Amino acid sequence: MSKLDDYAFNLRFMSKTLARQSAKMEKEEKASKLKCKKAMEKGNQDGARIYAQNAIRQKNEALNYLRLSGRVDAVAARVMSAAKTANLTKAMGGVVKNMDSAMKSMNLELISTTMDQFEKQFEDLDVRS
Repeated sequence: MSKLDDYAFNLRFMSKTLARQSAKMEKEEKASKLKCKKAMEKGNQDGARIYAQNAIRQKNEALNYLRLSGRVDAVAARVMSAAKTANLTKAMGGVVKNMDSAMKSMNLELISTTMDQFEKQFEDLDVRS
């Protein structure tokens, strides 16, 4: 694995961690809403206000975690794309060298095989892009 692959893996891991944190905050928000409702039923207005403020804060945190998770996931996708492009560029460089040597030798069979390899690499690039 290249460094870019490692970075992409770490970014995906971070994105999933942030998404889990968002889900945790949503769960805590629901619990705070329930506590707020119970406090209002008991006539505890101050307690209800505190629970309501906590619920609002937790909802905002959940949204922020989710937003950040999406941004990190987008960066991870770009890094993965860059890693695949770098690998493909290296492979295509080898094919071009083979094409150069095949053209110099004028061996039609070798030229045909090299062109097939080049076309396959180019199709792989189109599929990955």
